[in-house]
Amino acid sequence: MRWQRLFADLQAEFDEAEAAAERAEDASRRRVEVGAVRLVDRLAGALDRPLTLRCSGAGDVTGVLVEVGADWLLLTDGSRREVLVATSTVRTVAGLGRATAPAEDPGPVRARLDLRRALRGLARDRSVVQVVLDDGSSYVGTVDGVGADHVELAEHAADQPRRAAAVRGVRAIALPAVAVVRTLTPGLD
Repeated sequence: MRWQRLFADLQAEFDEAEAAAERAEDASRRRVEVGAVRLVDRLAGALDRPLTLRCSGAGDVTGVLVEVGADWLLLTDGSRREVLVATSTVRTVAGLGRATAPAEDPGPVRARLDLRRALRGLARDRSVVQVVLDDGSSYVGTVDGVGADHVELAEHAADQPRRAAAVRGVRAIALPAVAVVRTLTPGLD
């Protein structure tokens, strides 16, 4: 009987030591996994959620996250306007849930869908936009074109369509300075 108890005690100690080692290894593995998660992966896990982003120059930007691009986020605000945010200007994010999208290779096509391509879509749509820069300044007009490192904005009043008579000038804006681009509804803002 004494031998059986001794072996049972030794087995219990061994099992407990093994379980403790597994718990420590699991915790260490989780820390490594969490340490590899990028903000864009956390954001991709928050699609269709209302978020508040604190952005350089633009302050708080609130809306429902509808798309995550290579270097941009697309939200729809309370007025159902689209808000394009350069991820490089995001400082904090509120409203994230527990979900994180698995890190995946974006592939050659998705990787090319950068901020320039998103801005080219706005140029094609001829949408009236407000461009907010990382220093807080903002400009209103229509995106005329997007170069390798800049966007050209035909400046005009928000309630005017882009017509030659309405354009006050064309402003070239360095892409790294772009924080937020909001589509505007004529007559608003």
